[in-house]
Amino acid sequence: LCLMAAPGKVAAFRLPPLPTIGEIIKLFRLKALKQLSQNFLLDLRLTDKIVKQAGELKNAHVCEVGPGPGGITRSILSAGVKQLLLIEKDARFIPGLQMLSEAAPGKVRIVHGDILTYKMEKAFPKHLKKHWEDEPPDIHIIGNLPFSVSTPLIIRWLENVSKRDGPFIYGRTQMTLTFQKEVGERLTANPGSNQRSRLSIMAQYLCTVENCFVIPGQAFVPKPEVDVAVVHFTPLVEPKIQQPFELVEKVVQSVFQFRRKYCFRGIDSLCHCLLYTSREQLMMTADVDPTLRPFQLSMSQFRNLCNEYRKMCDEDPSLFVFNYREELRQKKTRRLLGSTGQSEQTEEENQL
Repeated sequence: LCLMAAPGKVAAFRLPPLPTIGEIIKLFRLKALKQLSQNFLLDLRLTDKIVKQAGELKNAHVCEVGPGPGGITRSILSAGVKQLLLIEKDARFIPGLQMLSEAAPGKVRIVHGDILTYKMEKAFPKHLKKHWEDEPPDIHIIGNLPFSVSTPLIIRWLENVSKRDGPFIYGRTQMTLTFQKEVGERLTANPGSNQRSRLSIMAQYLCTVENCFVIPGQAFVPKPEVDVAVVHFTPLVEPKIQQPFELVEKVVQSVFQFRRKYCFRGIDSLCHCLLYTSREQLMMTADVDPTLRPFQLSMSQFRNLCNEYRKMCDEDPSLFVFNYREELRQKKTRRLLGSTGQSEQTEEENQL
């Protein structure tokens, strides 16, 4: 461990000489598993650039998700953090991470587990908690996420933002995460953009979302078929839609299920059990042109739809539990069972 400082200045943390990430991979015979969507980032200049997007990390508490061989981990430690929590599901990476932990005594805590089940509300000291209206706490989440978990994980964390629990029990915790370039574009897409999607609305109604920069696929080992976007999230003090997460998700998901068709098709499926006049009234009251495509709707129009739908659900609670897709599945199942029964009856008649 090497602590170096100019006279009169606070000592800066420096990692001692360590094997390169490539040497760590060879030393522990690590291999990226395709079924886990693993891709290693070996260029420390790029890992430094990712960490820089998180903001000021000096004396901060950081959780890194899926550190793998530890490239981003080194950059986080070099930024002078106070504590670093590493959550790694793949046991093969633990020995290499322990080597980093020994090089930064007292700074690193390693958890061998799945981020989808880990209790993030207990990850940091209680004294770091801030009121939601205050500036974000000195807590950051950073991760080069496997493609297979990135979307379900960000949806879960957005739900946590809405309910102010999980890692957001401490306040408006900031996140700097990697996604496939296309997913990054969806997260930040504006109304009218071809990339505008359900993910755009769910992220932007709760957070300020910034697409920081794109890392070319060839920078990773093995090279993925797509480029990678680095995206930064800061939860908003006031969400742009003041309704429960489950209601917003249902409305947005329904509208976008017929992405290329007029938006009334999705709204129609949302309220399929209502009279046509009621569904028409919903769009009129929400000030939504039924001939717009879903990706053309603004955040305020989604807010109006959610508010009006909430009023309708308050009047008829059975409306919220109505699931158009489930109804279609049940109809299809009944139809298949009916046709099977008829074919069995025909075969029996033939035998007779």
